[in-house]
Amino acid sequence: MSVQVRYSIIIPMFNEEAVIQETYRRIKKVMGITGEPYELIFVNDGSTDNCAQMIEEYSYWDESVKLIDLSRNFGHQVAITAGMDYALGDAVVIIDADLQDPPELIPEMIAEWKQGYQVVYAKRIKRNGESLFKKWTASLFYRVLRYSTDISIPVDTGDFRLMDRRVCDELKRLPEKNRFVRGLVSWVGFRQKAIEYEREERLAGETKYPLGRMLKLSLDGITSFSYKPLKLAGVLGALLSVSGFLYLMYVLYLALFTDAAVKGWASMIGITLTFNGFVLLMLGILGEYVGRIYDESKGRPLYIVQEFYSGRPQQSAQEQRVASLNK
Repeated sequence: MSVQVRYSIIIPMFNEEAVIQETYRRIKKVMGITGEPYELIFVNDGSTDNCAQMIEEYSYWDESVKLIDLSRNFGHQVAITAGMDYALGDAVVIIDADLQDPPELIPEMIAEWKQGYQVVYAKRIKRNGESLFKKWTASLFYRVLRYSTDISIPVDTGDFRLMDRRVCDELKRLPEKNRFVRGLVSWVGFRQKAIEYEREERLAGETKYPLGRMLKLSLDGITSFSYKPLKLAGVLGALLSVSGFLYLMYVLYLALFTDAAVKGWASMIGITLTFNGFVLLMLGILGEYVGRIYDESKGRPLYIVQEFYSGRPQQSAQEQRVASLNK
């Protein structure tokens, strides 16, 4: 692009063929209103449909469109990180491709950024088109996360947000493999402000965050920012040990100093199974932390870019980034 990029819009996508054309249209319309130069960075996270091919075609005739085509599915949080690594704008906006987060909120975010806020995040006050189970589990996730972590992560917020270039640069310095971007944004600090909105029903396609992925995301968030599960294991272990010792003293007293028969072997078996289950649970919690240490120690790259398109296919991705930075 021939001018300095003012805004970078990062759009991670995974099998969003059914909605990507409308996503492109609405974001283009919103950003056109700003009257300032921008780039649309679509990150293909290993999609198996045609959404990447569609964006590649857009990039040939729309110089604002760029496509980061990852070599496989690395996960939503990593796709966001890849977009931040390539973003050149003074302000960086993250928005999912499914249009549940309205692009029309971006100008309001920009206005708050121009007032001096370095992070402007969208807070959901209502979730339309989602099941009661989804709403309940999402609400529980955010509140457990807030209680469990050592930093203040706003509840009912996703990754839809605007960040100043300074914030984006600081996030790029953080090397975690199991990333929880919204937690990292809270961790780096700076002046932050919330904008409330109603989340819309998904326009088309299926959710990319089923229960299993939500559980993994919650584990990434808790283990990345808190030692409380380990501390809880120690406290509960101490309480159970003291309780077991006192019960043992009671059994010995009955056996040595009274004629009462020691009964309740069924309950003893139940207590033993409870203790064993607790031990295995704590080993599982410990394993989560050890597994993340193992991931960090391997030193593998966070992601691999298969292709990078920005309307100039004759240049390599690195050449295009260097050319953009030199302008």
